[in-house]
Amino acid sequence: MTHHDVIVIGAGFSGMYQLKRLREAGFDVRVIEAGDDVGGTWYWNRYPGARCDIESVEYSYSFDPQLEQEWDWSERYAAQPEILDYARHVADRYDLRRDIEFDRRVTSAVWDEEATRWTVTTDDGRSRTATYVIAATGCLSVPSRPRFEGLEDFAGEVYWTSSWPHEPVDLAGKRVAVVGTGSSGLQTITAIAPEVGSLVVFQRTPSYAVPAHNGPNERLAQVRPTYPEFRAISRMERIGFQCDAGTELLSGTDPAEVERRLGLRWDVGGLCFTSEFADVLVDAEANEVVAEYVRRRIRETVKDTQVAEKLSPRTYPIASKRLCVDTGYFEVYNRDNVSLVDLREEPIRRITARGIVAGDTEHEFDVIVFATGFDAMTGALNAMEIRAGDQVLRDKWAEGPRTYLGLMSVGFPNLFTITGPQSPSVLSNMMTSIEYHVDWITAALEYMRENGRTRIEPEQDAEDNWVAATNDIADTTLMPQAASWYMGANIPGKRRVFMPFLGGVGTYKQIGDGVAVARYHGFELV
Repeated sequence: MTHHDVIVIGAGFSGMYQLKRLREAGFDVRVIEAGDDVGGTWYWNRYPGARCDIESVEYSYSFDPQLEQEWDWSERYAAQPEILDYARHVADRYDLRRDIEFDRRVTSAVWDEEATRWTVTTDDGRSRTATYVIAATGCLSVPSRPRFEGLEDFAGEVYWTSSWPHEPVDLAGKRVAVVGTGSSGLQTITAIAPEVGSLVVFQRTPSYAVPAHNGPNERLAQVRPTYPEFRAISRMERIGFQCDAGTELLSGTDPAEVERRLGLRWDVGGLCFTSEFADVLVDAEANEVVAEYVRRRIRETVKDTQVAEKLSPRTYPIASKRLCVDTGYFEVYNRDNVSLVDLREEPIRRITARGIVAGDTEHEFDVIVFATGFDAMTGALNAMEIRAGDQVLRDKWAEGPRTYLGLMSVGFPNLFTITGPQSPSVLSNMMTSIEYHVDWITAALEYMRENGRTRIEPEQDAEDNWVAATNDIADTTLMPQAASWYMGANIPGKRRVFMPFLGGVGTYKQIGDGVAVARYHGFELV
């Protein structure tokens, strides 16, 4: 059986960078990837209109100044094909593929306490061992596929945004349904509306969406001369990218001034829209002012007043679910070939050979597209049998994830998670958080090697305190009020617990740096 110092699970942006760092540090590393190429999220998510909601100048690696200067991003918000090209370029540039096994999915990882090593098994039946396992499995990588009665009876084509075919899909002139209006649903709907014959959108919960104002990437030329300083600022920002967040409270600001400043944010576009005032996520009245601003913009855009009302979120605070960044989504509903079904009024009863029965109406389709999202944060880890002694990780996490710093979990030595639950991860620029975790893990393994240590595991008190801190911070905000995938609410039977760390990327970095400087305080090194 082949033994490695480290096995990394996943060859997305985190797995690729982790491979590069550890290989340069002299470790024997093997990466195992389920797909047939690198790219992770951007390998699997090929649905029409797939695009990043973080600006390209920020959603990119910072570890190589030459790469920063040479790679040209064509748009302010890069589309999936360009991001995948970037990932492939990185793999080629640093010769990463020679240490990656493709088309193999990890099914189990079992810890041997006596040998101080993991045995990792893949779906082809092959096993390998490693002193350390690093899960670079991503936060949004296991699709959520709700069961729809009668789906197997549908005579047309069925697609899922989370696993879109690699070959082109011809939707021209066809009768198409899209089920789901989260980010992937919005992007798909906007992209396909002009080409399909008819489009019916099935919406359970409307999304807050702000315009992207996408276009040529004019900001890249401005940022490049000062990239090192620019990145240093981003690493200390609350969300890992620069928003010029406001420090004033909306509640104490003149309404006319609030309107003016929200208008300026709207005109700039993007995820920074809700960052103008400091109390939007903690004060329900302030949040409602911002939410109503967005609803008014929807009413101004959508001509049919009834449709506009159905598209206007009212059941959860703005930004308590992932804010969507759109490229003309609400304008789609002014098209004659697009209609909306509100599932709160007309729930889906079943799928038939001809289409979808919602309420008392059967809608006939040639194609059904399901944009139903992911089992976020814990899904990829729980999909594997990760076992140490009598304990299985998914069982330990049955009531919600338990980690220290989102990096490790008690009872599972030498197992690291990049951007794991209870780290900033999905509440941040993932590239910023990925690089921080990879660098932290690499430094920890180097420290252990230099000091003759071969086993690392969090202390129980450290984990308990971190779980409590993560929950306490979340409870001071409006975030847990939404039935969001941050809470696991989109997965039937999943315990609702707020999973990301809300304290901010800069704060998290200071904590993580302090732990490392204190010789990995809160971890037991043997």
